Amino acid sequence: MTSQSKCTYILASILALLFLFVAKSVIAKEVDDDREFDYIKGSPKGPEKWGELKPEWAACKHGKMQSPIDLSNARVKFISQPEIRIYKPSNATLNNSGYEISVNWNGDAGSIFINGTEYRLQQVHWHTPSEHTIKGKRYDMELHMVHKSPDLNVHNGTAVVGFLYKIDRA
Repeated sequence: MTSQSKCTYILASILALLFLFVAKSVIAKEVDDDREFDYIKGSPKGPEKWGELKPEWAACKHGKMQSPIDLSNARVKFISQPEIRIYKPSNATLNNSGYEISVNWNGDAGSIFINGTEYRLQQVHWHTPSEHTIKGKRYDMELHMVHKSPDLNVHNGTAVVGFLYKIDRA
């Protein structure tokens, strides 16, 4: 196993353990149902109503490119694997907002390179259930690894790597 593979494995293991330790408080928070929104079609807090829930979310009434999306959509561009992944240990802060758990790195946690452009890992967060669907199927959980490019000439400058989880018996 290469040192890069070991580092990636260790990072993934730490994140999985962190998630397990805070999962109980997330479940308790969801029982209170104080979420600002949900993903249930037809719900008073569902995607069709997001643009009405808060003034700053008004663009959700008219937008066509915001989450959630069905990943079978023709607009989706799949990249099977970044060209280069270089992740490394770094200090981080764990946050449980009640509807998502996030890890925000305080230092240089590494990068990925896509089409020759560097994108630095900023944070990861989990959604449960998944934010996105594939052919209409929603998964139990979704991880987003959010990267930002220091190159100001890159359109949008953000690359998000997503993983969908199906929770099943071991």
